[in-house]
Amino acid sequence: MHAVRDRCVWSQQITHRDLVPYLIEESHEVIDAVEAGSRDDLREELGDLLWQVLFHSAIAAQDPDDPFDIDDVARTLTEKMVRRHPHVFAGEVADTPEQVLVHWNAAKAAEKRTRRSVLDGVPRGMPALALAQKLAGRAAGAGVTIDPTPAAVSPDSEAELGEALLALVATARAEGWDAERSLRERLRVLEDDVRAAEAAS
Repeated sequence: MHAVRDRCVWSQQITHRDLVPYLIEESHEVIDAVEAGSRDDLREELGDLLWQVLFHSAIAAQDPDDPFDIDDVARTLTEKMVRRHPHVFAGEVADTPEQVLVHWNAAKAAEKRTRRSVLDGVPRGMPALALAQKLAGRAAGAGVTIDPTPAAVSPDSEAELGEALLALVATARAEGWDAERSLRERLRVLEDDVRAAEAAS
């Protein structure tokens, strides 16, 4: 990465902001490899995603005001994971996944004391279904409930469609389902159906 940043004229001009589209694309390629790819695909796509982390770290290392490098990134991550796993690195006990989550959330809350809202820290750039599911969980934490019964089975407007989609996301959350993944998996079936129809014609 240092050689590429130092000697590639394209890479020298790249900023954190310039890399965002590539980071999004590489993240989705990892998801595709996990859900529908081979082990070779996953290995390759994880490497591409790691390259994004290395690239961002190389850019950050050249910041004149607040530089940091990949070692700083790894150190910060290590410290966070040690704090969030007191049942592994300290004397706490967690015999169930639910108990692990209690430790994780307590450590996370202590780290984020400056946040004023349960909505702080939710990335607005997430895909809409994933964002809706995240916000539904945060809303529940604030005592705001979402009616899991769609307002309209057959919506007559975009507003009603939004209500129906949010209700479906609330149902997915209540059942422990991943709304975004369920739609992606259904779309893969649709893609297979389209390809089969094309092959048959």
